[in-house]
Amino acid sequence: MWRKYRDVFYDYLGIILGTLIVALSFNLFFVPNKIAPGGVGGIATVLYYLFKFPVGTTMLILNIPLFLAGVKVHGAGFGFKTLIATVLLSFFIDAIKLQPLTHNEILAAVYGGIIMGIGLGIVFRSDATTGGTDLAAKIVHKFMPYITMGWLLFMIDTAVVTFAGAVFGPEQALYAIIALFISSYVIDLIQEGLGSAKAFIVVSDKADEISKVILHDIDRGVTLLEGRGAYTQRKKDVILCVVSRTEVIRLKEIITAIDNKAFLIITDAREVHGEGF
Repeated sequence: MWRKYRDVFYDYLGIILGTLIVALSFNLFFVPNKIAPGGVGGIATVLYYLFKFPVGTTMLILNIPLFLAGVKVHGAGFGFKTLIATVLLSFFIDAIKLQPLTHNEILAAVYGGIIMGIGLGIVFRSDATTGGTDLAAKIVHKFMPYITMGWLLFMIDTAVVTFAGAVFGPEQALYAIIALFISSYVIDLIQEGLGSAKAFIVVSDKADEISKVILHDIDRGVTLLEGRGAYTQRKKDVILCVVSRTEVIRLKEIITAIDNKAFLIITDAREVHGEGF
C-alpha cells in the first residue's frame, strides 16, 4: 500500500516540478522574444501581443474544452492530474516575474526548447499533460501508440506556429519551429529514458568464444539465442548483448578480432532495465 502512496506522491511532485520548468521556458525565453512554440501557449503568446491578455490566464481559458475531451478519453484520474498541471502552469506563468535571459532569438529558441522539453517530459512521465496540444497529442497517442508523443506534438504544433508566423512574421515562425523540434526530441529522451544504450546482435561461428570475452573483459551479460541459416540450414548461436555507448567501440573490436566474418547488428536500446543498468 505504501508503494501506491509513494507513486502518487512522486507523480504530483513531478507535475509541480515539470509545470514550473515549462513556465520558466515561456517567461525567460519565448514570450519576451515573440516565439510562439505551438500549442495553447503559442496562441496565448500571440494574443498577449495583440490584446495584452495575460498569457497564463488565456491558456487556462483555452484549455477548458480540451480538458473535457481528455477526461472523456482517459478517465477522471487522468483528468484530475491534467487539471492540476494546467492550473499550475497558468499560475506559474502569470505569477513568476523574471527578466529574460536573452534577447537573441536563436538562443531563446534553443534553450527555451530544451527547458520546455524537459518540463513536458517530466509531466508526461507523471501521467498528465499541461493541457493544450500536448493534451491533444496524448489523446491521439492512445489510439496511435506507434507515433511518439514528441512527434505528435511537433505535427500538431506546426499548425499553431503557422498562425503565429502570420502575426509575428516568417522569421519568428522559423525560430518557433527550431524550439519545437528541440523540445520534441527532449520529450522523447525523457519519456524513453536518459540511460540509452546499444544492443548488439551477433551471428558468428565463434559465439561461445565471443561470449566468454564479453562476460570476463567487459563484464556484461550475454544471452545466446538459437538460430538457423535459411540458406545453409546450419544451426548457430546468436549473441544478444546490451552495453553502454562508451563500450561500443571496444566490443566491436573484440568481435572483429575473434571473428572478422561475424554478422553484426548494432541498434539503439532505450530505457534499459536490469543488472548493470
